Amino acid sequence: MMKTISHMPKGYVCPFCQVTMGLDVPGKGTKQNDVIFQNDYVTAFVASKWWPNNKGHVLVVPNQHFENIYELPPEYAAEIHRAAQLTAFAMKDTYSCDGITTRQHNEPAGSQDVWHYHLHVYPRYKKDLFYLTKGIQTNPDKRIMYAKKLRTWIENHLHK
Repeated sequence: MMKTISHMPKGYVCPFCQVTMGLDVPGKGTKQNDVIFQNDYVTAFVASKWWPNNKGHVLVVPNQHFENIYELPPEYAAEIHRAAQLTAFAMKDTYSCDGITTRQHNEPAGSQDVWHYHLHVYPRYKKDLFYLTKGIQTNPDKRIMYAKKLRTWIENHLHK
């Protein structure tokens, strides 16, 4: 394996580690109400930053801190993609979206800005202008409805 350089600033407090440990991120950051799925390996939650035409997108993160894809063990990668697929099915059914996009960023040149591996799962709609828009921070109260829909779907379908 290749040795990678950490891009975390000194004293970095990882917001995703806070979420996986059952804590709320201060301000408009992720709250425990945003969590839609968690197992021993991963946590999935409605993101606190939304794209204007793709509301309710989800982040899937490993419960253990890995900065990027270079550090991510294969067993975590498999669980992340299982959770992403489960999220995609839940979005298709509850959001009535036309498609799904997943994205993942590594290192500053790859547009990574949170130093904990995470996979985005976006609901997509015809003519949504996804690649022409940017994310904006949302109010936690607006995320509750989306999280509840996805969490309920997952709870109802996970063991069937």
